[in-house]
Amino acid sequence: MKQQIGDKVLLSLINRFLKAGVQLHGRTVVSTEGVPQGGPLSPVLSNILLNQLDWELHRRGHHFVRYADDFQIYVGSQKAGERVLASLQRYIGDSLRLKVNTHKSAVERPWNCSFLGFTFSRRDLRLKVSEKASQKLKVTIRELSRRTRGHSLLTIITQLRETLLGWKAYFGIAEVLSPLRDIDKWIRRKLRCYLWKQWARRGYRMLRRLGVDRQLAWNTAKSAHGPWRLSKSPALYRALPNRYFRDLGLPELAA
Repeated sequence: MKQQIGDKVLLSLINRFLKAGVQLHGRTVVSTEGVPQGGPLSPVLSNILLNQLDWELHRRGHHFVRYADDFQIYVGSQKAGERVLASLQRYIGDSLRLKVNTHKSAVERPWNCSFLGFTFSRRDLRLKVSEKASQKLKVTIRELSRRTRGHSLLTIITQLRETLLGWKAYFGIAEVLSPLRDIDKWIRRKLRCYLWKQWARRGYRMLRRLGVDRQLAWNTAKSAHGPWRLSKSPALYRALPNRYFRDLGLPELAA
């Protein structure tokens, strides 16, 4: 920092920030090394320090992507990857005086690792949402659509809409859409299940009101199967088609 910035007030402010200490279990603990995690200064200093690494990778002609101190480099073979990994560990240690976390560093196929929630498809290397990111979204959706919350379907969809639109704004660049279509189908099934539970003894009347014929509505209402099984039944698909949820404002991730 001192080599590139002559503003002593700014340097003093950064120095005081680094030595201010952190709150741990209600007590102030002295900072002896590193930058407090989650603070605004951490990514700024990371980018300043690793700017030199970016230019070194660019000079070597590597294809790479970096966010803060997490980065991936793409090469043509396993052997090339191992050579680059060893070379960069030496460079980062000798030139930047940093230590590479060997437990989080590896040479791996692109589709076997993820970066910021994305990975690649195995067949054609198209951008894809990682399984971990998809499962995290499902956890949020399960929480919002719990029957015990006792909200109306419109309220549930309004809350889901906020989550889904934010998620789609970030992951909308994904090129493989089939996993997103599966999530869309799963969300609609969750909502069909949610409504069926809310209808309870009114199930037959509600199915008839939504256009299901008498015999199918009766067989569904008297079925011994549970709500989740029935959420995939012809009667509920007919009563609550995809457009029913679209009209209520439910976004589609794969639209």
